[in-house]
Amino acid sequence: MITLQDCIDLCGLDEDEVAAISEHEHVPEIAATALASYLLHQPHGSEAIRSMIIDDIHKALDDGRVKHAAELFGALQHFLQEHPEGRVGLAAD
Repeated sequence: MITLQDCIDLCGLDEDEVAAISEHEHVPEIAATALASYLLHQPHGSEAIRSMIIDDIHKALDDGRVKHAAELFGALQHFLQEHPEGRVGLAAD
């Protein structure tokens, strides 16, 4: 049987990034792995993932969940390090 961890390992993102997509899309993490894999193979898909994580950060801050926002920011940093194509459209460093 294939496990959630197997799907995470195959989708191209880590657990925190998958959790952020799951949170944003209101779907189980297993479905988020399929969406992540799909998006990573689409033009501008990495930008869409970046936007999802940023949206999650804003929502967490709006809800006063500062610790969760910080965790999501860590996921965003990791995502942008591993998927530099997700930086397209951002201001220069």
